[in-house]
Amino acid sequence: MRHVVRAEYKDDPPDAVKTWHMVRGDGNVAMCGRELRPDAESRPDTAWGRTREPFCHTCGALYLREVPSEPVDV
Repeated sequence: MRHVVRAEYKDDPPDAVKTWHMVRGDGNVAMCGRELRPDAESRPDTAWGRTREPFCHTCGALYLREVPSEPVDV
């Protein structure tokens, strides 16, 4: 399944990113259930954890359960 990171914006100023969410496919509903603006900025799922603004904890937890982890060399 393809995932995309999408922005949730602050009310003031209106185009400042408040939080990043994970979305399945090209939708506007985050994995946590929050509906995001249709024109919200999108980034590839590889941007997860690499944003200046905070990431939705619920979206992050659900995303990690859906995406296979990389094997760790011990």
